[in-house]
Amino acid sequence: MAKDLLLEIGVEEIPSAYMPGAIADLKALAGLKFDHARLDYKEISVYGTPRRLVLVVSGLNEEQQDALNENRGPKKSLAFDVEGNPSKAGLGFARGQGVDFKDLEIRKVAGIEYIFAIKKEKGTSSDIVLPELLLSIINSLVFPKSMRWAYYNTRFARPIRWLVAIYGDKKIDLHIENIKSVNYTYGHRFLSLGPVGILDVESYLKALANNFVILDQQVRKELIWKQIVQAAAEAGGKPMENEKLLEEITYLVEYPTAFYGQFSPSYLDVPPEVLTTSMIEHQRYFPVFDADGRLMAGFVGVRNGTDFSLDTVRAGNERVLKARLEDALFFWNEDTKKSLSDMAPGLKDVLFHEQLGSIMDKVERLQKLAVYIGDQNNLSNEVQLQRAAYLCKADLLSNMVYEFPELQGIMGRYYAQKSGEDSEVSEAIWEHYLPRFAGDRLPSTPCGTVLSLAEKLDNLVGCFCIGIKPTGSQDPYALRRQAIGIVNIILESALRIDLEAALASAYDGFKAIKPDISKDQTITEVLDFIRQRMRAVLLEQGIGYDVVDAVLAMPNSDLNDIKTRARSVQQFKQAEEFSDFMVVFNRSYNLSKKWDKEEFDLNFLIEDSEKKLYNDLVRVRESVKKNCREQDYATAMRELASLRISLDSFFAAVMVMVDEEGIKAARLGLLKAIANLYQSISDFSKIV
Repeated sequence: MAKDLLLEIGVEEIPSAYMPGAIADLKALAGLKFDHARLDYKEISVYGTPRRLVLVVSGLNEEQQDALNENRGPKKSLAFDVEGNPSKAGLGFARGQGVDFKDLEIRKVAGIEYIFAIKKEKGTSSDIVLPELLLSIINSLVFPKSMRWAYYNTRFARPIRWLVAIYGDKKIDLHIENIKSVNYTYGHRFLSLGPVGILDVESYLKALANNFVILDQQVRKELIWKQIVQAAAEAGGKPMENEKLLEEITYLVEYPTAFYGQFSPSYLDVPPEVLTTSMIEHQRYFPVFDADGRLMAGFVGVRNGTDFSLDTVRAGNERVLKARLEDALFFWNEDTKKSLSDMAPGLKDVLFHEQLGSIMDKVERLQKLAVYIGDQNNLSNEVQLQRAAYLCKADLLSNMVYEFPELQGIMGRYYAQKSGEDSEVSEAIWEHYLPRFAGDRLPSTPCGTVLSLAEKLDNLVGCFCIGIKPTGSQDPYALRRQAIGIVNIILESALRIDLEAALASAYDGFKAIKPDISKDQTITEVLDFIRQRMRAVLLEQGIGYDVVDAVLAMPNSDLNDIKTRARSVQQFKQAEEFSDFMVVFNRSYNLSKKWDKEEFDLNFLIEDSEKKLYNDLVRVRESVKKNCREQDYATAMRELASLRISLDSFFAAVMVMVDEEGIKAARLGLLKAIANLYQSISDFSKIV
């Protein structure tokens, strides 16, 4: 008969950031260990609140499944002697397996006979298996940071304070350090009156519900958001949608009650990003906006409790927020007493990296690199680019960014506007940080686009030239994110940038520090690093892996050209001419791939078929080169496919690998020229 299993790990409040991972790990571990223990069940559910991790296994069988263990021993020829009697090897294997030799079986594996010990293992009662299994699950949980408490050796996210383990209506005895499992639990820390006795899973769920604990995190989350929306609506607004904050609050409370609070409208003189950051990061409040999208002088907070004395709670939260906003207003007023350009000179005293100099050194590099990129792509102008690059890091010295580092760039834009800077320069100060994460917006202004590329190229080249590179598990300088940003900006803006030349220009900015890695090696490594990110982007766009590899196999530092080639080849694979196209390539490439040159003496082309193939190649070559210059790769590939008839005639009429060296060299050179012309588009040997 199947019964339900309950495991509750009662703890001091676990950090909310740990909870999603802990819940997922607990479910995965339980499934793995129950399967390994041969215990069948219907469903595993895992729940979490700040004070507890809960595992509920529905329909868990009372006994393990029987197991059939098959262990292979030595070959039959070694298990028996020449007279057919058991050998020492055979007897030793049987003894080691705990079976009688006569009970061994002989089976064939890959045509060779071996002896096998077949043992049936009777399933054990779940009551016997569960204590050790549950302890194994608890001890296997891993957290970003674990702790020990008192003089004990057990490590967990926070100290374990109680354990509940019940199978059906029977308590399972568990013992971790000074904690023994019990048949009672605890409700809400402040609203529950003490231990609450439980008999089974059903009574446990009812006990928590009656003691102000909403156990199911999804139910809790939906309730929180519903209350937040309702509280904001009653005040005439809409709350900011912030999934990260909502999830955090879900794991901060066990019984949520949302409330609307207000602050003085005078604080709205401060940029809205400052106010929302202060509300979200410091107080875990949801900002509220009116119908026109303007920030209101209000917020929605969530209390861990009922609506008892909610006015007192609201007043306390308003008082705390007022202190935060006073600080923000003070920082704003102090920072705007001087212009952004007045802050910039202090950057020479701020270290960027011990090997790469100060932030002012970086700013000077950005000025030169931005002008180079802008000039090469006719984006913005030198005056704007130099000004934006000079000011883009100045807000790091402001009081506001010191208090709220996540507002760097945002405050720079506001301070630039306050200082009367050009609108595009002001916007570029903010946009040069974009994109900040996957799915983030990209720079929209020419100046911002150039400065963002310059910033990311400078970071990549700077790190690579001193030997700082991402590893499989670590990327402390977020170089992968910046490389993906470069790819997305170039592709979305359809920029024709020679990345190799841009990287060379970036490297020249570091000559004064005498980099550890040479210029050529740095450029090669960074370019390859960016192209690997390009590969991932193309695959996400649905382009086949073989096409992506074929295009990237050819040296090319123009990402938009790579994208155009990849899409053209992908589409051409569906065309009628593709079969002829690949026949021409494969027959030419396979015979000539070990031949190192395409130059040959025309006088050795003596057959009409090879002369015709050569003339067709000359005609096609000019057309292919012209079409490639115009990025019309589809037409270029159709031209190459048209060589099929001439090539078939060539192979039908002549033998390539003849004894006469001059004739063989001419024919191989002709085929090599065809293969090389193909590879001016892509490496088609990688096409599946």
